[in-house]
Amino acid sequence: MSAAGDSIIRVASVPHSQVYIRHTDAVPGEPGSVVRLPDPDPRNPGQSTEAKWWPPVMLDAGWIRENAGSFDLMHIHFGFDAITPEDLRAVTEELKAQGKPLVYTVHDLRNPHHLTPDAHNAQLDVLIRAADELITLTPGAAAEVERRWGRAPHVLPHPHVVDLDELERRQARRLAETPRNEFRVGVHLKSLRPNMMEGAVLPSLLDAVEALPGAVLQVNGHPDILTPEGDKYRPELYRWLTEAADAGRLELQVRDYFDEPQLWDYLSGLDVSVLPYRFGTHSGWLEACTDLGTSVLAPSCGFYAQQRLSVTEFVHNEEGLDAQSLANALKQLHGNRPWPGLTREERTAERRRVAAAHEAIYRSLLDR
Repeated sequence: MSAAGDSIIRVASVPHSQVYIRHTDAVPGEPGSVVRLPDPDPRNPGQSTEAKWWPPVMLDAGWIRENAGSFDLMHIHFGFDAITPEDLRAVTEELKAQGKPLVYTVHDLRNPHHLTPDAHNAQLDVLIRAADELITLTPGAAAEVERRWGRAPHVLPHPHVVDLDELERRQARRLAETPRNEFRVGVHLKSLRPNMMEGAVLPSLLDAVEALPGAVLQVNGHPDILTPEGDKYRPELYRWLTEAADAGRLELQVRDYFDEPQLWDYLSGLDVSVLPYRFGTHSGWLEACTDLGTSVLAPSCGFYAQQRLSVTEFVHNEEGLDAQSLANALKQLHGNRPWPGLTREERTAERRRVAAAHEAIYRSLLDR
């Protein structure tokens, strides 16, 4: 079936259940013509799932061949980290053989989970060259794609991450609260992805925080890196953090992954969230902060500062950290707080524009 006019467009999204993809569709309760296939369960590809989508069943030439009648086009976002360029090429060739257009959103020009760019670059070479249309999130990323591949992506903003009802509720609660006497700065090390260089950022960040009146540094990390029993235990980092915490210089919280309400609680409790990345491209974490009214201090690598005007940038990349730029940026945020975040009305209007742009791209491909 080829979509035309106001007919339904069936999209094989890879994946479907990730929050970015869900929020590029129509606002809940408003009409929309895009229907996305549920993620097939990797444990039983004949059944759909909303909880587990990795590895993505749809990124397989055999699945495309067997299910070609169930979708009109494919849209790839994430999930191809472990797929070889040869297998990705087989996917794109099968899509062409079945007459199914391919849209690819270039979220990452550098994979934050890979120490070196070679593997991801090889995957990008396949997807960017094969895609019928490209989307990315910032003008800088679009310019990089055009420079490297000669393709000009559509630039569409990242939609909200926090559900709209929850966004409105939390913003209203924050505005009603008595202003905090402290200025809380948070950095979450998670499980130390390869793009995080904690050894460079943390000492300089602590110095910058201690230079500001009423400022508190909160460091979070997962048990796998911050407990001796953890499978990625970092003894030097653990020792430095515990000594600083014992001296009252910072607050250390070691705990496992936040669920969604816990993550919103954590981010809402900060005045500033610091992204300690030395390479990368875009950030969904940054967008959640934008929803919750938490300022973001982001590195100069990638295009984080282009995602939102509310982001303050410091110089940090694979070549190193400019500690003075970090201190200056934090001081600037300290003097400009509080920031309320984007309102429900702003995020809703933006989502309508993003959804309409996606539908227009899909429909133009199917009308060709």
